[in-house]
Amino acid sequence: MAEADATAGTLGEETLGARHSPLGLAFRRLLRKRIAVLALTFIAVFYFCGLFAPVVAPRSYTKQDLDNVFQGPSLAHPLGTDGLGRDMLSRVIWASRTTVIVTVATLVTGGLVLSVSLGLLAGYLGGKVDTVIMRVGDVFFALPGLPMLILINATLKPRVVDQPWIKNLEDWLRVDGLPDYILIFGALSLFAWVGGARVIRSQILALRETEYVVAARAMGGSVWRVVFRHLLPNVSNIIIVGLSASLGAIVGTEIALTWFGVGIQPPTPSFGAMLFEGGSIRTLQAHPHLLLIPGSVVAALIFAFNLLGDALTDVLTPRAR
Repeated sequence: MAEADATAGTLGEETLGARHSPLGLAFRRLLRKRIAVLALTFIAVFYFCGLFAPVVAPRSYTKQDLDNVFQGPSLAHPLGTDGLGRDMLSRVIWASRTTVIVTVATLVTGGLVLSVSLGLLAGYLGGKVDTVIMRVGDVFFALPGLPMLILINATLKPRVVDQPWIKNLEDWLRVDGLPDYILIFGALSLFAWVGGARVIRSQILALRETEYVVAARAMGGSVWRVVFRHLLPNVSNIIIVGLSASLGAIVGTEIALTWFGVGIQPPTPSFGAMLFEGGSIRTLQAHPHLLLIPGSVVAALIFAFNLLGDALTDVLTPRAR
């Protein structure tokens, strides 16, 4: 009976694999994991609130009510107010927008554009190209990450803020604190590509000697066609797992930079600034919600990213277990 069930399950998987793409089949397997679904749901709600913060937030993050400072959770303010009477729920939603912008921008620039392209080129071309890319990566990898990020943000910020095109872009996009966003995700991208590029390069070194790649080169396929048409799809599962695993680290680093005072600056809300404001012993004893509320949201988000990355590892790279 058990063998019959196993055979039926195998046939079912083969039937699904024949009808759907590998990524579609992997997504179906991911949806069968309850923990992964819960993590995806929380991440989706968080990013939805961040993207549509002007619509979702009940109040402006700068609106002050000095008659209701340090108020605990109530019907008027479900998460209470801070020392200036600002609604904590609105500030948490707007802080999620900050996290969404930084994580998406860093993921696209450092995780996709730099990491994937440089890893593919280094593994496929080899020789001097591989040597240059990997030695540059070794330099960034050898530098202490967080101190270098603090140094870059502290020294370059005055120059970035004074650029007229950035001011015009900030007015056009209507995003407060745009120079801070550019500095943070730019600095994070410089260090975020190294690990992913190394992993992708190691896989490409093995794949470039396979028969279908040799045949594609023999038929006159260009470097870009072979790399992005034949090699990239075969490492897509590793890329997806790596990106999901790095999201938690990006969130933590952005919060740490803001906590040290070189990240997103007031009045733009961020979780790092909120944790810093509510992190003193006296504030925690008198008004614990100022630390517990943003701290709980950040902890839940990083935990959800870790759960999602673990589930994607099981689904996309089962042999790694």
